[in-house]
Amino acid sequence: MKSPSAAARRATPLHRADIPAAGPARRVPGTGSVLSAILDHGPVARSTVARLTGLSPASVTGHVGRLLARGLVRESAETAGPRGLGRPHIPVEIDTGRYLVAGAHIAVAHSTVSLMDLRGRIVAEERQPHRTTDPHRLLAGLAERLPRLVSARAAGRTVLALGVATGHRVDPVAGMIVEHPLLGWRDVPARDVLSAATGLPVHVDSHSRALARAEQMFGEASTRASMVLLFIGAVVDAAFATEGAMHRGPRSGAGSIAHLPLGAGGSGGAEPCSCGRSGCLQSEVSERAMVRRAAEQGLLVASFRELLDQALAGEARAVALFRRRAGLVGRAAALLLDMFDPEVLVVVEPGAGRIPECLADLREQVAERSWVCDDPERAVVPSSFTGSVLATAGGAVALGALYLDPLGHWPALPAVS
Repeated sequence: MKSPSAAARRATPLHRADIPAAGPARRVPGTGSVLSAILDHGPVARSTVARLTGLSPASVTGHVGRLLARGLVRESAETAGPRGLGRPHIPVEIDTGRYLVAGAHIAVAHSTVSLMDLRGRIVAEERQPHRTTDPHRLLAGLAERLPRLVSARAAGRTVLALGVATGHRVDPVAGMIVEHPLLGWRDVPARDVLSAATGLPVHVDSHSRALARAEQMFGEASTRASMVLLFIGAVVDAAFATEGAMHRGPRSGAGSIAHLPLGAGGSGGAEPCSCGRSGCLQSEVSERAMVRRAAEQGLLVASFRELLDQALAGEARAVALFRRRAGLVGRAAALLLDMFDPEVLVVVEPGAGRIPECLADLREQVAERSWVCDDPERAVVPSSFTGSVLATAGGAVALGALYLDPLGHWPALPAVS
């Protein structure tokens, strides 16, 4: 049972609404902040970029010059000042005609290879089931697929880098998949293997942190202040960010919430989790658990995707399963909101993104259980990338690195001083 009523709790002082909202400004130094401002507001005048970033006009002019030389931005048509007065200016915008990044997402049963332009738009994606889970053979297969996708869909644009995303523990500094229990992987040097196979710079991170970064760059602007991203798929994990910076932890384990206990009432009839207990979040809401529960109810589906398709078509038992899942995810969301008190919590789960009743059920649990979240309608939102989550994750790893350091070592770009 819940202790005091929601109304009683909201009568106490210092609510979220009493705290001034943080602005959506990005905290990226120098050229990165200029590139991010152009991403947000382009086509945009250099003088406006100076106001947005707090940099001097002369400094912005220098940064824009280097970005133009690298081909990351381009000048738009000249415009006049307000009401036709004042000296004309030449706006700048992100150039999407020269370069792409590639992405690879490694799921439990399949992998997705994608191409993304510099504004974060998916150009192409290809998903294939795993033929093997041997890490070196699987990574070699990803490397072999990429040139074919580039040849068919890049339209002459050059690929700058490859981003790789997967679940569980990933160390982006070492380029290592530290541990992925569902694949049986441990200490897999993904960056070194794929860099040698593709000749590209390779960046590796967890899919939750990658999607959180994608929200900050291209999605929900409120995520730039502080956020929690909750990923519910075959793997269940999370990402946490404050003041725009993602927290990884000293062992790259931040966000490992698969074994978060859901409490009494969450585990009825569930099979034990891989940890040996019952009622863990992942054992209750993962794709495998959903397919198993569907079979128990006589709803025979070959895959989670087929179950989702039935729910979207209105099959009552399938919808009920997704609504049950949403309620359980809402319990976890309430705990995470109370633990971190973020500006926003993003839920990456197809029911919340595509079935209105699921999002409503999830928010209802948050309203009932959270001690700090006064406005679930505002604070709990679905992913901005529903329908393209896996394709987005891999590309966002590479694109996040580019926006953070556009003047860094990018072999395909012209050198600038």
